[in-house]
Parts: sequence; structure tokens; C-alpha cells
Amino acid sequence: MALFVAVLAAQRVGELLHSRRNTQRLLARGARESGRGHYPVMVALHALFPLALVAEVVALGARPGRLAPLWLGVWLAAQALRIAAIRALGERWSTRVLVLPGVPLVRRGPYRWLRHPNYLAVVIEFLAAPMMFGAWRTALAFSLADLALLGVRVRCEARALAGAPPAPGEIEAPRALC
Repeated sequence: MALFVAVLAAQRVGELLHSRRNTQRLLARGARESGRGHYPVMVALHALFPLALVAEVVALGARPGRLAPLWLGVWLAAQALRIAAIRALGERWSTRVLVLPGVPLVRRGPYRWLRHPNYLAVVIEFLAAPMMFGAWRTALAFSLADLALLGVRVRCEARALAGAPPAPGEIEAPRALC
């Protein structure tokens, strides 16, 4: 478990550093930021997640069950989706809601099929990671908190992106899942 939490923490720190670099570049190119009000809540939720996982395992004695390998596979699939989303956005990926005026939306990688693949990956991660260790309370609490926060975040993004032009050749059609 210690190795898993260390990997998770290192991953989040690396993402925040990557996001900071991209955010500075995007703002220098004229990007507009939305959603500053909910951003600290999102950061806190992600920072508390590994702590809650450890607390449930240590203090409440949560233990991996027979389905732990399945949950690991689900978590790994979520990681692959999240990494694909980050790569598809390239320098436009950030943990903040930033919109470059006049620049079309990204429609490559998982964004061909999903409107919010990164968010889907995080929802799955908040469920699967704790379940690997039998920490169902953490899975439930953080999944519900994340879904509530995503309700705010997705509406914020939709408002921010309302003026973004369609991608070249894009025919607006419903996207599955998100």
C-alpha cells in the first residue's frame, strides 16, 4: 500500500507541475480562466484522497478482498484513459479551466468519443483505488464528493467553452458517456 500511495502522490505532484507550466504558457497566449472559486476545493479533494485511503486502511483495518486484482485492472484502465486525455490536449492540458479564444476544441484521442475523458478517469480512480484495498468508505465518500464537484466543474467548462469554434470538419453529435 505504501508504494501505491507514493506512486499516487508522485503522480499528482507531477501533474500539478505540468499543469503549472501549461497554465503559464496558455495565459501568455491569451487564455481566459474560469472556475477559480471551485479550484481550491478540487485540489483539496485530490490531496485528501490518499490520506483518507491510508486512514481507512490503518485506522479502520480495511483489507483487500478477492476482487483486488480486478480493481487494480480497473484503476490501470482509468490511468491509461487519463494519460491519453492529457496527451491529446498536449500543451492545452491544465488542472484549471482555461480557454484560448478562437482556438477549436480538441477532437483527437479519447476526445473523439468522450467530452470529458479525464473526469471519467478520475471518477473511476476514486472508486477503484480504495476498493483495491477494501476501503469502501473512502471509495463512497470520494466518489460522491467528486461527482458533486464535477457537476459544478462541467457546467463551468461548458459556459467557458460556449464561444469556442467547432473543430475543422466537426459535425456536432452526441458523445457517449460524458
